[in-house]
Amino acid sequence: MEQLGFFDIPSPCLGICTTDNRGYCLGCMRSRDERFHWQQLSDAKKLEVIRLCKRRRRSRQLAILKAQKDQLQQQRNELNGSLDFGSADD
Repeated sequence: MEQLGFFDIPSPCLGICTTDNRGYCLGCMRSRDERFHWQQLSDAKKLEVIRLCKRRRRSRQLAILKAQKDQLQQQRNELNGSLDFGSADD
């Protein structure tokens, strides 16, 4: 970890700078404190923040995919409920 001092760890900012309802930036997924104090963080802490951001992004993507899947299933159920296949006696 000593060699980290030789390399600058750039900010993960993507320039979107809008927060979600939990306070995370929609662009880089950093918290308010992580964004505001980035320059004061040690290189090891910056790497930890980047790791956390990747995890947050994956969690967000999985939640979005799950919501889409649930919505499709609900639409499928509604469509199947509205179909009339007639009675078994026909």
